[in-house]
This record gives sequence, structure tokens and C-alpha cells, in this order.
Amino acid sequence: MFRFLLLCLLLCSQQLLAQNAPALKPTRFNHIAFTVKDLGKSAAFYQHLLGLDTIPEPFHDGRHVWLKVSEQGALHLIQGSKIPVSIKESHLCFSVASVDAFIAKLQKAGMAFENWAGEKNRYTLRPDGVKQVYLQDPDGYWIEVNDQQ
Repeated sequence: MFRFLLLCLLLCSQQLLAQNAPALKPTRFNHIAFTVKDLGKSAAFYQHLLGLDTIPEPFHDGRHVWLKVSEQGALHLIQGSKIPVSIKESHLCFSVASVDAFIAKLQKAGMAFENWAGEKNRYTLRPDGVKQVYLQDPDGYWIEVNDQQ
């Protein structure tokens, strides 16, 4: 009988603990941060060429710009970079409705772009039919733009 009562007490306490435990939410993307040499030039690149909107930033110190990249995600630009960046394998990717229209926009702006292999003014066509181009922002960060829907 004692064992039965002990087992009931243990099961009831576990159930009460489970009911009072905070629900764990799944991990979600929040932001990515890039340090940049010229905050204004980098912000203009992401705003005008890629069409990202600014969102309120918490620091209010003139060294930060936050840009909305998705419903829950942001790009955080921070003034003060001293490290050169140029690794294509580490890149940020955006999808557009038409890579051809985006290429026209790049050409009109005089922006260099290339395919994955590094061939200038060319796009890559992935095996699944997605077109993609690569370009660098003012600080050398690689950006992929594709038409994946």
C-alpha cells in the first residue's frame, strides 16, 4: 500500500510540474549582424538595391541600422568594421520574383554580379530550375539573389 501511495504521489507531482512548466517555443530566426565601414552607404545599398525597409533600432546611437528581411527577421548593420570580408560560401540570400528583372536593375545601377563559378554578368541555373546571381555589398559581404518561390 505504501508503494502504491508513493507511486500516486510521484505521478501526481510530475503532472503538476508539467502543467506549471513554461511552454517551450520553437527556436526562430531573429537577426543577422554585419559590421560595416560606412553605415550610410551600406544602408542605402540594402534599402535601394534590395528594397529592404528600416525598422526601429533600440540603440539610437547613430552606429546601427536595422532592416526588415522577413516577418520575424532583420539585418542589423553596425558601423565600425575593420575586417575585410569576401567569402562567397558565407552569404545572405534574398528571393525575388524575377532574377532577369533584378539583373536589369543591377545593370542600370552599374553593379557587378556573377554566377557561382565567378563568371561576370552571368547567372547560375540550379538543377531545380532556380536562377541565382551573386554580388557583394559595399563591405564585401556576398549576397545571393534567386527566384526560388
